[in-house]
Amino acid sequence: MKTFAAAIALATATATLALPAAPLAAQEAPAAPEWVETSNAYTQKLITFQAEFFPINASASGYEQYDGLVSDMAPDRDERYLAGARALRAEFAAAMQAETNPYVQQDLQILIDSLDQSIRGVELDQQYSLEFSNVPEDVFQSVGLLLSDQTAANRRAKALDLLQRFTGTWPDTEPMTELAKRRFEASRADGKMGPYVVEVREGLPKIDTYAAGIRELFARYEIEGAEEALAAMDAQFADYKEWTEEVVLPLTREDPRMPEELYAYSLKAWGIDADPRETMAQARRGFYEIRAQMEALAPQIAAENGWEDTSYQGVMRALKSRTIPNDEIEAYYRGVNAQLEEKIRQNDIVSLPEYELAMRLASEAESAAQPAPHMRPPRLIGNTGEQGTFVLTVGNPSAGEGEVYDDFNFAAASWTLSAHEARPGHEMQFAALVEQGVSLARLLYAFNSVNVEGWALYAEAEMLPHEPIEGQFVAQQFRLLRAARAFLDPMLNLGMITREDAEKVLLEDVLLSRPMAKQELDRYQFNMPGQAGSYYYGYRKLVDLRIATEVALGDDFDEKAFNDFLLGQGIIPLELIAKAVREEFIPEQRGG
Repeated sequence: MKTFAAAIALATATATLALPAAPLAAQEAPAAPEWVETSNAYTQKLITFQAEFFPINASASGYEQYDGLVSDMAPDRDERYLAGARALRAEFAAAMQAETNPYVQQDLQILIDSLDQSIRGVELDQQYSLEFSNVPEDVFQSVGLLLSDQTAANRRAKALDLLQRFTGTWPDTEPMTELAKRRFEASRADGKMGPYVVEVREGLPKIDTYAAGIRELFARYEIEGAEEALAAMDAQFADYKEWTEEVVLPLTREDPRMPEELYAYSLKAWGIDADPRETMAQARRGFYEIRAQMEALAPQIAAENGWEDTSYQGVMRALKSRTIPNDEIEAYYRGVNAQLEEKIRQNDIVSLPEYELAMRLASEAESAAQPAPHMRPPRLIGNTGEQGTFVLTVGNPSAGEGEVYDDFNFAAASWTLSAHEARPGHEMQFAALVEQGVSLARLLYAFNSVNVEGWALYAEAEMLPHEPIEGQFVAQQFRLLRAARAFLDPMLNLGMITREDAEKVLLEDVLLSRPMAKQELDRYQFNMPGQAGSYYYGYRKLVDLRIATEVALGDDFDEKAFNDFLLGQGIIPLELIAKAVREEFIPEQRGG
């Protein structure tokens, strides 16, 4: 169940997803076209309005004036937000009728769609759910946005202000834990759903990990004067843990499913605009074809390595046994990324940045919050050289004792994971936003999971022919997972399959470890319902666009030019990208 804050973060697209190396050279930005200036003036109104309620989102995007501020938790917040959002929507709708530039009109529609999404999220949240927040995780994530190598050093001191406001040690503030309790109590009403019991229970042991992670960040970045706030944090987290056990747990729900109306909202919010039953059918067909490709590759890999077991299950077990030691993972991935970049240059796949890719290992607290390797985007507003970071994890702290989480730390997995998170995947997506410059509406409000993850999965496919056969095999396994997500997520949420049967697919067909399979099922059922299908959905849309463009251009098709054009559009809905390809790219290529 998405909380109100999560719905707003999704609507504004400023939440982190999810490079300390040589920074981007600071360059003087070229003068923006007149239409961009017009569009930005409208967008700034929405940014300012939403930042009054959720300044951490604006801070995460790079608006330094909001550093150190925390969310509005007043009892009448929702009503004030809805009134302001509806008024702003009406203003943008009137501007749509007055503006004549098609790009400004597109951007206004992006802003209106974002407002519609956030308004609907608030309304549904008020109607259906008790407002429970995992405050310790929120504090850790928020502090981590400021205390990071990819955040300018002059901004990090504001992390103390932020912690003081979170803990109520700032003058005239109250602890966020108490404010969250109050909002939970105010949301209690007959018929409303509590949070899912498993989510709450599994979050309790992580509270101490988040507290330790926050202390570690303050120590690492040598932020002085934090001891009072840290001591208050420890006491408040302990109290919140006890309150959650005593008050929230009895009100949790046993069934993770949400009403179908909420699930439909979630799908649309992530960018999936099709009937889930149709996407399930497409995904099942894809699942069969991808699995067959793995079965065809397995005997070849077994023969090369002298393995007797030629089944794809046996080959996967053998590949996973080639574990990369934890202290060698970063260096190993750097080597793989260097090889991928060389393949990109040799085969003219896409234009690469001139600066070095950056990556690091995750802390234990980061791994608890997000166990899978991921990309942390760079600052989007006012960027003066900050880069995104490919964050590598070495395990899942939440995995049960004796359970092996071996899905990312073996050699064959490094190829497709790097292509997805680093180059030519997410890292280049966000770098293009910073370097090329787009309107604020497209930079901050056009984001959805379909357009972001669709590109990253497409990037995997672009690199697959250039990888060693073991890398190709695991690339197919990851694609098999994305197809499985696209039918298991809706099947679980629509009551068409049991968790046990879904787990069997992930363990026996997709060949995930048991901790990874659990993480996947938790994702579908309560962490991010609907999001998991966005990868395969976005990928299929981009592949369809690619083939349509190849057919239209014939011998004039240029792979590098096409991929550069896609990146140059920014993170906008795929329908707008397809329109730009048809109306701009194809005519330009024919004319050349």
